[in-house]
Amino acid sequence: MEQEQHDYTKSKTNTEQYRRSREKSGRTSDDILLVAVSKTKPLSALQEAYNVGIRDFGENKVQELCDKYDQLPKDIRWHMIGHLQRNKVKYLIGKVTMIHSVDSLRLAEEISKESVKKDAQTDILLEINCAGEEEIWHPPEGYPRAGAADRSSSKCPYPGLMTVAPLTQTPEENRVYFQLMKKLSVDIAQGKC
Repeated sequence: MEQEQHDYTKSKTNTEQYRRSREKSGRTSDDILLVAVSKTKPLSALQEAYNVGIRDFGENKVQELCDKYDQLPKDIRWHMIGHLQRNKVKYLIGKVTMIHSVDSLRLAEEISKESVKKDAQTDILLEINCAGEEEIWHPPEGYPRAGAADRSSSKCPYPGLMTVAPLTQTPEENRVYFQLMKKLSVDIAQGKC
């Protein structure tokens, strides 16, 4: 019982920190989406987070997401945040709100195909490798442009980009990567790539 109380208090404290940080930055809850990373956590911990108002949960394994989906409230918005293989897409469509790690055109096409088949809306984030590795992924030739009309007409729209910055000593060292992401986002929106 003591452990359960501690976890509930921690969830409530994190939710309060999020609210204060959001208010300090002058942003609203419509501007920021808080996704609780629930991978490897027991159902009881997710239920506690749910009880303090969290509705978006991120999993990195398909089987774990599907198991939790079946056992928790249906108003939870699930996010796939880990690497996804094309042969596992069919298990997620209709269950996830967003797939955060789309790293290839073939994966995006599979998500779109399964979304159409199941008449499900599945948002995706294009995973961009901007942390100094050899190449940066850009939407390939023939990939739908990022204009609002294109996004809304698809069963698989991409509302944004995702990257994981390298571990550094100070946040300032990573600013260059986020500036690159912002530039790429603007270029995509303007149809430049």
